[in-house]
Amino acid sequence: MRRLLLTAAVVALAGPAAATGLDIVIEGEGANGTVHVDLLEDVAPGHAARIAELADDGAYDGVVFHRVIDGFMAQTGDVQYGKMGGDMRMAGRGGSDQPDLKAEFSDIPFERGVVGMARAQDPDSANSQFFIMFDDGPFLNGQYTVVGKVTSGMDVVDQIKRGTGQNGAVIGKPDMMKSVTVTD
Repeated sequence: MRRLLLTAAVVALAGPAAATGLDIVIEGEGANGTVHVDLLEDVAPGHAARIAELADDGAYDGVVFHRVIDGFMAQTGDVQYGKMGGDMRMAGRGGSDQPDLKAEFSDIPFERGVVGMARAQDPDSANSQFFIMFDDGPFLNGQYTVVGKVTSGMDVVDQIKRGTGQNGAVIGKPDMMKSVTVTD
């Protein structure tokens, strides 16, 4: 099992890509703090390895939470277009320079604190973006890859600046992952 730590507006990576989790430092107008995530490398080995690799390379540092829907989830991880200071109209449309991943669906339910991989309509299109559940979302079960679980810092996640409208686009200055660090 890998562990992922999220801290509001800051994401830093330290350690090997085979680590068990992440520490994510989040900073912004809503959330400020650190979130710890256990990466489920036994459940979704390809997805956990991708997140750890991108974190280890510093790719997630400065990436915003571009889609945040109250009562549902907060989405981040667009390393192509989602960097703070970039064109936020493009945030959420990109990925990494790595190929998309094959789905690794499991029986783990999408409950509060679960981390899932974002994707397009094709089940095999997840790349770098992920989301953290604010509440249970059973309608996602078996449809998206579960890659981790928040083990501490849900109070920080709960403070992430919410978006507006049906798609949850964040207006103004979104909260970001300042650093993402891989942990053992």
